[in-house]
Amino acid sequence: MKQYLNVKIVGALVGVLFLLLWLVGFYWSFEPDTFDVKENTHSQMISSNAQPVPGYTVTTTLITVASTLMDKPGGYLSNDVMPPSVFLDNMPSWEFGALEMVRDMSLSMRKDFSRSQSQSVENPHLVKAQPKFNIDNRSWLFPSAESQYSEAIEFLIQYRDELADPTLGDSQFYTRADNLREYLKQVEKRLGSLSQRLSASVESERVNTDLAGDKAASNSTPRPNSVHTRTSWWQLDNVFYEARGATWALLHLLKAIEADFSGVLENKNALVSLQQIIKELEASQQTIWSPMILNGSGFGMLANHSLVMANYISRANAAIIELSELLNQG
Repeated sequence: MKQYLNVKIVGALVGVLFLLLWLVGFYWSFEPDTFDVKENTHSQMISSNAQPVPGYTVTTTLITVASTLMDKPGGYLSNDVMPPSVFLDNMPSWEFGALEMVRDMSLSMRKDFSRSQSQSVENPHLVKAQPKFNIDNRSWLFPSAESQYSEAIEFLIQYRDELADPTLGDSQFYTRADNLREYLKQVEKRLGSLSQRLSASVESERVNTDLAGDKAASNSTPRPNSVHTRTSWWQLDNVFYEARGATWALLHLLKAIEADFSGVLENKNALVSLQQIIKELEASQQTIWSPMILNGSGFGMLANHSLVMANYISRANAAIIELSELLNQG
């Protein structure tokens, strides 16, 4: 009898522990809310007694987006090796999507936005910050991913402080159409990849267009004329949440670009084009009311959340391509 009671007590304790871990994991899986880019920048200016200068909004937004990866509920989860984090996959996928956008912007700031010409010297703070964002996102020891990201953020803060105070150094941020176009070219490829992976939630035949447009082009290994693509059922929600994280980060970065590059965009009559892209990305952040990511067929009875997300991303990407062409015009 006593042994039976002990088994019941142990079973109850295990059940309570499992419930607590599930509740914590559920809370940690909530996606961060969007924030007001201009209000966030204004509060940073007041706290640091800074003056508005080109690049301050973009840099501040990049800092905030990167910081959110560490400051949200549960902190940075991608490299956790203990429960309940080790059992979660949606939030780590969201983190990776946002991180990819942080990496793209930090690279553009290092090689384009902070440099006047191709022969100009790189900014020393960005030279140190950009590589630290490229550490394996699952690295958890010596060094950990979040420790490297935190150091990168500190270098970005130093760069931003020098932007706002010319007496501190030679940091610059150039709001030119060609610089912005180079960044948008990176975004195009990132969104194009996400759109393809999301669309592959439904099996489809894809024509090989790798060499289209160039008769002399060739590739290293033979490829079939068409291929059947489909994302694994086990990876559907991971791809979806990676896209959610990427569009969340890109939404804020493009709003920052709207503020810092307003003069360039108005001169090119391209401001409304950027605003339309922002509208599409805002739509991608609508609340998910389903308890799980559904994967119905294209015209079936159930919704397909991946296809809905792919639609918003494809529309945003098409508008980005048009915006890039507008910036290329005289």
